[in-house]
Amino acid sequence: MNLVLNDICIRNAVKADCRQLADWWNDGKVMAHAGFPNGVGTTAEEVAMQISAEQDGRGRTLIIEYCGNPIGEMNYHRLDGNVAEIGIKICNSDYQEKGLGRIALSMLIKELFSTGFEKIILDTNLNNERAQHVYEKLGFKKLRVNIDAWEDQLGVMQSSVDYELTPEEFCDYS
Repeated sequence: MNLVLNDICIRNAVKADCRQLADWWNDGKVMAHAGFPNGVGTTAEEVAMQISAEQDGRGRTLIIEYCGNPIGEMNYHRLDGNVAEIGIKICNSDYQEKGLGRIALSMLIKELFSTGFEKIILDTNLNNERAQHVYEKLGFKKLRVNIDAWEDQLGVMQSSVDYELTPEEFCDYS
């Protein structure tokens, strides 16, 4: 995948990105919302093995670049049939709350729908109200709230929100 809109590029992660991905994934500030306040403890080599096994149509780790600089990552995975599960992190805090995530999500969602996916799902931490606001602006519908559904690395119970989006409900901001 290689999607470009103005200064934003979304592209497949490659071997040269593995150190940056490992740094982001090992940063507790970046990963706390996903239940890893101490980071995930991965290596660039482990990330390289993961991305080398990925295939278009089945799922990819993607890099978000702004003005040629990596600022975050996205991913998608095909579930049963034509359903994709997606995720996003704007990892560089200097680029958060500037509308870039909403645009990058729009670019990815539009591409996934154009390639035959009929539904996109995601979940987020119940405390991540900023993400919920973005998802709902894009047309995602809240399916359920899962109270105390999982325990983070520190043993703190966490709650999540499940969302889904169909092409008819999609509000494109790209």
